[in-house]
Amino acid sequence: MPTPRRKVLPAFSSEEEERAFWATHDSSDYVDWAKASRRSFPGLKPTLRTISLRLPEAMIGQLKVLANKRDIPYQSLLKQFLAERLQEELTRTTGT
Repeated sequence: MPTPRRKVLPAFSSEEEERAFWATHDSSDYVDWAKASRRSFPGLKPTLRTISLRLPEAMIGQLKVLANKRDIPYQSLLKQFLAERLQEELTRTTGT
């Protein structure tokens, strides 16, 4: 069976232009995923943004107690709780 002919990627003048292109085009027309290989990016870190969040002192105290039992900083525990709850809510609302 002959391999389907792949389309040639256009040259993009900006990341915005490329983002718009991929929002309306299927990558399978341009990339031979059968020839793709898995890559690892160990040094890649997610973009973080600092926010200010006001919490009751009692809640912070409870977080610190739980975090101490798990031997992690309380801010990390709060991020874990938030990530878990976000995933629950997204799963519940999207059904996936």
